[in-house]
Amino acid sequence: MTRGEQLRTRLLGFRPSDTLWGWFGPLLIAALGGVIRFWRLDRPHQLVFDETYYVKQGVSMLDHGVELRWQGDGEKVDPWFTHGTTDVFISTDGDMVVHPPVGKWVIAAGEWLFGADSSWGWRFSVAVLGTLSILMIGRIARRLFRSTLLGCVAAFLLAFEGHHFVHSRTGLLDLILMFFLLAGFGALLIDRDWSRAKLARKVAALPAGTTLDWGPWLGARPWRWVAGLSLGLAMGTKWSGLYALAVFGLMTVLWDMGARRAVGVRHWIAAGVVKDGPLAFIAMVGTAFVTYIASYVGWFRSEHGYDRHWAESRAAEGGFGWVPDPLRSLWHYHAEMYDFHVHLTSKHTYQANPWSWIVQGRPTSFFYEGPTKGDAGCAVDQCSKAIHSIGTVPVWWLGALSILVLGVHWALRRDWRAGAILAGLAATYLPWFTIQHRTIYGFYSVAFEPWVVLGATFVLGLVLGRREDSLLRRRAGLASVLAFLLLSLAIFAFFWPIYTAQVIPYDHWRWRMWFPSWI
Repeated sequence: MTRGEQLRTRLLGFRPSDTLWGWFGPLLIAALGGVIRFWRLDRPHQLVFDETYYVKQGVSMLDHGVELRWQGDGEKVDPWFTHGTTDVFISTDGDMVVHPPVGKWVIAAGEWLFGADSSWGWRFSVAVLGTLSILMIGRIARRLFRSTLLGCVAAFLLAFEGHHFVHSRTGLLDLILMFFLLAGFGALLIDRDWSRAKLARKVAALPAGTTLDWGPWLGARPWRWVAGLSLGLAMGTKWSGLYALAVFGLMTVLWDMGARRAVGVRHWIAAGVVKDGPLAFIAMVGTAFVTYIASYVGWFRSEHGYDRHWAESRAAEGGFGWVPDPLRSLWHYHAEMYDFHVHLTSKHTYQANPWSWIVQGRPTSFFYEGPTKGDAGCAVDQCSKAIHSIGTVPVWWLGALSILVLGVHWALRRDWRAGAILAGLAATYLPWFTIQHRTIYGFYSVAFEPWVVLGATFVLGLVLGRREDSLLRRRAGLASVLAFLLLSLAIFAFFWPIYTAQVIPYDHWRWRMWFPSWI
């Protein structure tokens, strides 16, 4: 083995060679997940839950470039909208919306393709991203665990996970946020492999006996720019993407430090800070910031966006006279958005503390109707037609348990994979504990669900065993993993009618709701 091959093995470890199955397996599972997500996607032809905001705002973005206020309240406007009267906006009155524009533009893309009055169009873009995220997590898990089998396991868990499934079929922002967060994480994993392969080549090319004080410069890192773009789009969907930018940015620089240390760089910490840190900051933070500001292009071009001309009649204070009026207006708008988020404390039936999210302790009802006999196909005295965002419990409970397992493997065994999954959870889950006083909901947990699935996959990988284990041990591990997957699939099938707004007898609905209420 040459010196370059030795360095590459030390930096990258085992890499699976089954390229065909590495793509075909996750693609096949994503296709199956996509079929069930697009099945009757237009049902019900009613605005479900917070679609009342984002679907109408998507139409406003298409027609006016910015969110405008609509006439009257949702109870009055929603029936008009769902029956084809989509022009419900006050054309000169910008709406004070509390989330940035990217997610609404994503929803608007489906409305542009299929029409603003199409419930298929309202949900199309989110269903596409939900399907793509199954493929993405399969490929990410394969790269993370160096196993095509575990990549397929992760894809399967996400494909048949109820919480993700419901979000994939609803025009809300949270799955869009999840998609861009996962894309940023995946881009950094690719960058990790790419940069380590390049570091191995550069060090191997040096004369034997060369002292490595700082190590070579690794040049442009294209996948870091992709990560910056993805995380900028996440921030442009919901502000919580900012935490991921900070945590993932630190994570990628720590990976660089570890790589430099592995090849014998003496000042590996200083080299990581000086050689890798500034360029990582520019590529990720700079790109994310530009992406975020660019997402407001419709607001900048509009004459009627909320607070658009706020600064024009107000003198700048505190030495900020050099800042252009549109940017000062945007800053004031953001201050109002921040104030709303901090002081949102009104009680709600489905609000849930973040401690319960990881075990799906308080699922959110997205939609409910109670048709009677002869109505909407109801064949008994009382029926239910509902959409509940109930997670597939084995996946979430194993994911919750995995946090302890990941912590042990990261702290005691220095397993970088465990650290990466914990970083994802820290970036997307922990921040919610700082605002427990706010009115917040369990359905937000879809944003960190990929790392719950990766944590569960990590544990299932331990159950499978190692390559050097006995055949009997490996077979027992494989049987256990298959049993877990079948159990998850069975529970997903059990809740299928209340994921998809099927009309079922009221008693059948109560049977299904017993378990979530028991949790």
